[in-house]
Amino acid sequence: MGTNEEGLLRAILATIARQTFSPEDIHAIVAPQANSAKWLKVYNACNGTLTQSEIAKQMKVDASDLSKKIKRWIAEGIVIRLADGKSDRPVHVYPIDTD
Repeated sequence: MGTNEEGLLRAILATIARQTFSPEDIHAIVAPQANSAKWLKVYNACNGTLTQSEIAKQMKVDASDLSKKIKRWIAEGIVIRLADGKSDRPVHVYPIDTD
């Protein structure tokens, strides 16, 4: 799939997701506790450019914890996995404000 098609599909996903999940809904799923704000940044890093292990390393989070979080986010419908050859890349439905 070309870059243009991928961009259009991401735009469609984000548009539908914004009608389904408010930023507050996503915030409640990703960072339900006040001290879990780092997970908002981790969630935003799930933009399809990095593998799960690259996200864990870059964001300095435990790979096992990230794996559990991503599985939960997928179950909740706010993250999908894109297959990229031998590796999967997590993709959020849309980024959220981390402030």
